[in-house]
Amino acid sequence: MTASGPGASPVPGPVPVPETVTGVVDALEHAVEQARAMPMSSSVLVNRAELLELVYRLRAALPAQLADADEVLAGADVVLAEAHAEADRILAAAREQAAALVAAEQVVIAAEARAAELVAAAEQTAEQIRREADDWCDRRLADFEIDLGRVVAQVQAGRAKLAGRLAEPD
Repeated sequence: MTASGPGASPVPGPVPVPETVTGVVDALEHAVEQARAMPMSSSVLVNRAELLELVYRLRAALPAQLADADEVLAGADVVLAEAHAEADRILAAAREQAAALVAAEQVVIAAEARAAELVAAAEQTAEQIRREADDWCDRRLADFEIDLGRVVAQVQAGRAKLAGRLAEPD
């Protein structure tokens, strides 16, 4: 039913209702907004059959909408579980890599410490060999000095003898 003529207010008519909860609620809202007001009251006249039909449709749509919502939630739970599993795998891999890096660092530290020990031992050995070589050279030079001293003494004695023979008259 519709009103006719200029300035006439529209009379509510059947509203096409989608089969979703939101659509049914929108149709209910539309039916109440378009209902004829009672004079001197905040009450309105509504078509009982139309509103009951909307309530029935709402009841029919709710289980389907709830089932859809449950499916969405179940899907979200699966995605969330997969995300947690992936996060756990990533954390485990990161922990393994960190452990490997720590182990590698410990190997490097141990190798550097061993290398420092070897270098120190080599330097100590080289210093000892140098001291022993210097000592050996000093002993050889002392022996050579003694031998040279004897040779010098013999040369001086030989020259003195020769000088004595040269000074004697013939």
